[in-house]
Amino acid sequence: MGQLDGKVCIITGGGRGIGKGIARAFAKEGATLVLASRQLENLNETAEEMRGYGSPTLVVQTDVTSEEQIISLFEATMAEYGRVDILVNNSGVFDGGPVDELSLETWNKVITINLTAAFICTREAMKIMKPQGGGRIINIGSISSSIPRWNSAAYATSKHGIIGLTKSTALEGRDHGISAGALHPGSVTLEWRGPEDPNATMSVDELAIAALAMAVMPPYATMLDATVLPIRQPFLGRG
Repeated sequence: MGQLDGKVCIITGGGRGIGKGIARAFAKEGATLVLASRQLENLNETAEEMRGYGSPTLVVQTDVTSEEQIISLFEATMAEYGRVDILVNNSGVFDGGPVDELSLETWNKVITINLTAAFICTREAMKIMKPQGGGRIINIGSISSSIPRWNSAAYATSKHGIIGLTKSTALEGRDHGISAGALHPGSVTLEWRGPEDPNATMSVDELAIAALAMAVMPPYATMLDATVLPIRQPFLGRG
C-alpha cells in the first residue's frame, strides 16, 4: 500500500519541472492525480508516465491567470473524483529586472501567476475541504522569500506573499482539519534550463522527497515551513 492511497491531489504547473517531480513522487505512493497547466502536450506526456505507476490521472488544461479556468479545474476534479485531499500550488514564473526599469506588465504577470493564482486555488480548495472535514495545501515558495536575488523584486515579493498566504490559510483551516505549509526550494535543475550546475543544484525528484514528507504527515500534524537547498548553494552567509 502507498502512503497516499485514495488521496486526490491537484498539482498546478504539473506538466514539467518541480510539478512533474512532485507528481511522480505522489504517484509512486498511490495518489490519484489532477494535473493542471497551460501546456496540454506536457500534461498528457506527464499523465501517461503517472498512469504507468498505477496512478489514476486527470488532465485539466488550465491558465492560472484566469479565475474562471481555475474554478473549472476544481469543478472538473469534483465531477471526476468527488473530493480534494491535497492541493499543491506550484505554478510559477520568474521575470524581473532592476526596480527602476521594471514594467507594471511584468510585475503584474509575476504576482498574478505566483501569488494570486495560489490564492484563488486555495479559496476553491477551502470551499471543498471544509465540508469534507479536512485537507492539505502545499505552497511552493522559494528561498527568495527570505533572501532575494538582485533584480527580482516582483518574484521575491510574490514569494514573500506565499508565506503570508500559507500562514493565513493554516490559521483559518485549523478548526476544519485543513493544514497548510510552504516548501521553499533552493536551486533546482529544471528540465528546460539546460545542463546541471555542477556546484550547487538538486533534481526535481530530490526536492519532491520534501513535498512527499509534507503530504504524508498525519492529519493532526503539519509541516508549516520547509527550506530545501543544496548545501553548497550560496545562501547562508551571502552578505
